[in-house]
Amino acid sequence: MRFEILGPARALGEDGEPVALGGPRVRGLLTLLALDAGRVIGAERLAAALYGPQPPEGVANALQAQVSRLRRALGKDRVEFHPAGYRLTADPQDVDAHRFERLAGDGRLALGAGDPRRAASLLREALALWRGAPLSDAPHAEAAAAGLEELRLAAVEDRVQADLELGAHRELVAELRRLTAAHPLRERMRAQLMRALYGSGRQAEALTAYADARRILDEELGVEPGAELAAAHLAVLRADPSLAATAAAVSRQGLRAQLTSFVGRAEELRQVGAQLETARLVTLIGSGGAGKTRLAMEAAERATGDVCVVQLAPVTDPADVPKAVLAALDIRDTRLSGHDRPAVDPVARLLAALADRALLLVLDNCEHLVAAAAELTDLLLASCPALRVLATSREALGITGESLLPVAPLRLPPPDAANPLDYPAVRLFADRAAAVRQPVDETNLAQVSGICRALDGLPLAIELAAARLRTMSVGDVAARLDDRFRLLARGSRTALPRHQTLRAVVAWSWDLLDEREQRMARRLTVFVGGATPGSAERVCGLPEEVLFSLAEKSLVEAVDGRYWMMETIRAFCAEKLAESGETEVVREAHADCYLALAVEADGHMRKAEQLEWLARLDEESDNLAAAVRWAAETGREALGIRILAYSAYYWWMRGHRGTSASLADGLIADMGSTPPEGLEEEYAMCVLVAAWGRQPGDELRARLDKLRSLLPVAYLPMRLESLTMMLPMFAGPPDDYEGLQKLVAQYSGTMTPWSRALTYCGFAFMLQIIGRGDEARAEFERALTAFRALGERWGATLALSGLSELAYEQGDYAASRDLADQGLRASGELGAKVDMAECLCLRGDSVARLGDLDGARADYLRAAEMARRIGSGDTMARAHVGLGELAMLRGDRDEARALMEQALTECPGDWYSAGEVRARIQAGLSELGEIVSER
Repeated sequence: MRFEILGPARALGEDGEPVALGGPRVRGLLTLLALDAGRVIGAERLAAALYGPQPPEGVANALQAQVSRLRRALGKDRVEFHPAGYRLTADPQDVDAHRFERLAGDGRLALGAGDPRRAASLLREALALWRGAPLSDAPHAEAAAAGLEELRLAAVEDRVQADLELGAHRELVAELRRLTAAHPLRERMRAQLMRALYGSGRQAEALTAYADARRILDEELGVEPGAELAAAHLAVLRADPSLAATAAAVSRQGLRAQLTSFVGRAEELRQVGAQLETARLVTLIGSGGAGKTRLAMEAAERATGDVCVVQLAPVTDPADVPKAVLAALDIRDTRLSGHDRPAVDPVARLLAALADRALLLVLDNCEHLVAAAAELTDLLLASCPALRVLATSREALGITGESLLPVAPLRLPPPDAANPLDYPAVRLFADRAAAVRQPVDETNLAQVSGICRALDGLPLAIELAAARLRTMSVGDVAARLDDRFRLLARGSRTALPRHQTLRAVVAWSWDLLDEREQRMARRLTVFVGGATPGSAERVCGLPEEVLFSLAEKSLVEAVDGRYWMMETIRAFCAEKLAESGETEVVREAHADCYLALAVEADGHMRKAEQLEWLARLDEESDNLAAAVRWAAETGREALGIRILAYSAYYWWMRGHRGTSASLADGLIADMGSTPPEGLEEEYAMCVLVAAWGRQPGDELRARLDKLRSLLPVAYLPMRLESLTMMLPMFAGPPDDYEGLQKLVAQYSGTMTPWSRALTYCGFAFMLQIIGRGDEARAEFERALTAFRALGERWGATLALSGLSELAYEQGDYAASRDLADQGLRASGELGAKVDMAECLCLRGDSVARLGDLDGARADYLRAAEMARRIGSGDTMARAHVGLGELAMLRGDRDEARALMEQALTECPGDWYSAGEVRARIQAGLSELGEIVSER
């Protein structure tokens, strides 16, 4: 974890994402602890810095409360309690303030050792850590903040001194004028301004700067200029050549000054520098537009010693790569008299020129010449021991000793990010938008975040989008991203042709693929949410090695065994799929693949391996939904209802109510009232899914009514085992308990162990309804034993919930609470949100009866929020009923009525399982009506 206090306090997790800290006091506490990371700080000192010289009453308790909040945010192990105070357990170098001090100190040492280039690089890295006023969340730590600010100004002066020694006189004049205006009494800055003016050939202005400095010092302090400023004045008067002298000349061939700021790559820049110190070949790899070239140029600018940049983009013939390097080094061809060929082979000339030279050679854009670039690089590195190479490419050079550094898109804010500007992608957009006078602020920040996410965080795409703000608003750009290639078609006129439009960026990568790679790339676009190598091979009809080749060429990204396309690349390749005429065939193969997966997974979902298969279907959920959606759109209802039916149990457990109901609606919308022949069970499941947890319309209600005759509640499924659960939830248990017992006994030999265990639960619910509680308990316990033997956690949750409800009915509220707790743990292992919410409601009912109204309210609120997120109307209704009943106990009739009426609108009317909730709603409203009438 890293901590940033040179600006608003932030804690960054291992993934680089900001940790939610809470209010200003918590951020202030983190600031104070991070300032002395690894050391114990006394409670009194913390309280004084946090609350000021006049702390409030009970300051010790207040401090303890803030410590508790910080420990919750960071983890208990991060903030330790000691008898003498508190300690942040962190390496000081994980705190930006300490890292700044180290880098600034190293830069000062490098400057004193006569290495201004290294000094400038270190000092720039140090100053880049500052994001605003230091310790801004600890307003009473003025002394520490002032000390850090003084160190910053000293680092700025050291960096300016290093740049002066490198000969950047003209470039520094404007900056030094701003600095001396902001800090008029800093004599070193005044002397540096004089030196910069003199080195720019402006001797008279240098003398005027001295006169201004002398006057201000006299007026403000009544003192004469110090020794450094006086020495600079004397040197200007004498025209001392040492005043404009620079460090030993360093060659920077082909390295252009950048016209825009460098945003969001500080860590990658540090990694490049570190790798160049230990490896002689570093290759930056990544997709087109990821910012490889800019990162390489920034790294080269900060490198010590000679640098030569070779632009390989214009080179088309692999044989011309050595010549391009010679041209970049400004080594001319010497030709034989009367002949066109060079007198010496270009490779031999390179070997001779670089044999003993310490040089960083930057080979930019190697991907279209990768074999030739690799061959030349290997030879040069083997023959020139002082040579280092930094390459950029969309695939690795593949040389022994090559150090790879993937350049990923810029980090993106999640939809619920507290401050999207904390993320580099949004910061880049804001920076470039400011250049065209379109500020990013609270009114458009959400749209900007959406734009950056839609563009995958690709720096080039973000810059192209920001450039459109010259003629469009942020909202206009966001609304047109569906046609991104047309929208982002106006880049810099001076950029490489393939960097001027978004389409050109992707087309360049596409053209470098061979025919099989292009086929794989366009066919992969039917996947949503990534693909495994096995599924890609099955659907695309090509061996998985082709997929691996696309990953090596940065067309797809490999993450935890799955292969993803960025949306921009996917959109381009989808166009190519449409042009090929293969769309229908590949879509059919995709749907068949995921039907096979759904059928296979359903056979494991009610066994001990269910967690493994749940995780697998979590990864494939988007692909399953896409296959169903395509089947509905193309009139393949039979295929669609099979995929949906075999996915239904998974979607039920995961609580994907709204998504799956929408998919089912799409499938049955154009179907007649008669199910496809041989697919009665699949059709029934589809209709039940369409009605999950919501009020059905007239057409859907008619289909539900027909199900009662199509598949009676005692129906034993032949293919879809989960129908054993779904049908009774919709229609309720049979009226004839003894008749059901006989039917089950008749078919017991053919029933699966899971169906048999579920039947025990069915017996228990029926016995509970007819008032035979002891027998019901025995059946629930028999079901629980059977489910646990299978390793089936959902069934165990069902049995535990039944036992909890039964204990509640019998007045044993403590047992009911404990059983609900067990059900909550079992459903939590599954991540079954619906069942977790129902167990919370059960526990809330019990703890309310035990007198813990606050605990009950917390359970109901948590259940309501879970149910809201997954679209479970019946569970939301149950939670709101509980909250309404608590409001009645508090005497708040208005709130109780509002909650009961809300629950009534949420509760589905066609599901038997919601009947108890409807009864509680009616009872509550009836009681409220009696109270109102008495008034």
